[in-house]
Amino acid sequence: MKKILITGSKGMLASSVKERLKANELICTDVEDLDITNEKAVMEFVTNLKPDYIVNCAAYTAVDKAEEAGEIVEKINSDGPGNLAKAAKTIGATLIHISTDYVFDGNLTIESAYKEDDPTGPVTVYGITKRHGEEQVKANTNQYYIFRTAWLYGQGNNFVRTMLTLSETRNELSVVSDQHGSPTYAEDLANIIGETIEKEIPYGIYHATNEGFTTWYDFTKTIFEYAGITCQVHPVSTEKYIEMMNITQAKRPKNSQLSKEKLASVGIKVPTWEEALKRYLVKEGKM
Repeated sequence: MKKILITGSKGMLASSVKERLKANELICTDVEDLDITNEKAVMEFVTNLKPDYIVNCAAYTAVDKAEEAGEIVEKINSDGPGNLAKAAKTIGATLIHISTDYVFDGNLTIESAYKEDDPTGPVTVYGITKRHGEEQVKANTNQYYIFRTAWLYGQGNNFVRTMLTLSETRNELSVVSDQHGSPTYAEDLANIIGETIEKEIPYGIYHATNEGFTTWYDFTKTIFEYAGITCQVHPVSTEKYIEMMNITQAKRPKNSQLSKEKLASVGIKVPTWEEALKRYLVKEGKM
């Protein structure tokens, strides 16, 4: 049994992480318990607690709002992981930090998938601050895992649930068809974290999404197919979608495809996004 501190414990991913790691001694905090942007508070909390692992699920994830939100985004996504890394190093704990496909510019050809050592080049405030977070972790401890994930869904509000809800009142939907990536079920990302702790794989950066690639359009079609829903889905470009919805939106990566070869090389196998979606829909009573 390990002593594990989980930050951002009220979020979607943390809910699945808590369930996956429940055989251990878990200490779960949210901002009211521990402000990860406060270096002194983090150091005091962690050195008193002395966990074996820290799983940082805390993040500012509102991609569009981040463009105008100011320094709070940098504090949560960059300073926070740095503070946790410093505290982890002080007591010899291992830090597990969650990052994102947004650290890349998304311009890689669709025939390719990003590998862990490919150059980063974020083009949004969210992506820039998440890359800063990775840099802070690497600069302040050697005992770390950084898991880059994408298109996450699970408990609470998420893309799958939104599409299912929209289909109840609409006969047709237009969905972006030129953004490519891997839908990722939070339970599977939580399992990657659990296996990492159990197998003690080599430290470093890993890409952690479900296997296989798709688009938001094809993902939506598959959701409806599995759920037995007849709502018609139309493919649209990102630009056309923004025009149709009359919205201002931070740039989305056209290519969010992350290679899982490195994860597989250390003995962690991840289910396909289709298989994961079926499990989610069964759990939600939609299949």
